[in-house]
Amino acid sequence: MIAAVMLAMTSPVVLAAMLAIRATSPGPAIFSQVRVGRGGVLFACHKLRTMHRDTPSLPTHEAPAASVTAVGQLLRRTKIDELPQLWNVLKGEMSLVGPRPCLPTQAELIGHRQRLGVLSALPGITGLAQIKGIDMSDPRLCAETDAAYQKVASIGLDLRILVGTFYRA
Repeated sequence: MIAAVMLAMTSPVVLAAMLAIRATSPGPAIFSQVRVGRGGVLFACHKLRTMHRDTPSLPTHEAPAASVTAVGQLLRRTKIDELPQLWNVLKGEMSLVGPRPCLPTQAELIGHRQRLGVLSALPGITGLAQIKGIDMSDPRLCAETDAAYQKVASIGLDLRILVGTFYRA
C-alpha cells in the first residue's frame, strides 16, 4: 500500500528523469538487472539507467566513473534512480528497507549473507549499511551490518533509515 502511494506520488519525477535520460543518452530509460532476493531467488530489479548503454553489468563500486552519464550522476546523488524499485516492492520481491540486493556474481557477499541468515529477508531499496556508508566493496562488513539490522528491525528504525537515506542524498 505504501509503495503504491509512493509510486503514484513520485511518478512525475520518474517521468521527468526518464525524459532527461532519453534526451541525453541513447537506449532505454529503465533497465532491469538480475539480483539475488529472499532465499537466494533471482529477480529482475528495476532502476533508472544512470550509465551508458553498453556498460558491463558490474557492482556499482566496481564500475568505472566514466561510465556514469551526467544525468545519471544527478539521479544517483538524489537517489531518484532507485524509484522504479517501488514496482519490485509492489510485486513482493523487495521491501522499502532491508539488505540491498546484490548481483549473483558477488559470491563472497552471498556466502556471508547465507552464513548470517540475511537471505531470509526481503532485500530493500535502502538499508542500514547504506546510511552508514558501507557499500558492497567490503562484503563481510556489509553482511554483518545487514544481519545486525535484522536483529533489531522495527518500524521506528525503518523510518530512521528511510529519512537517513534521503538526508545523505
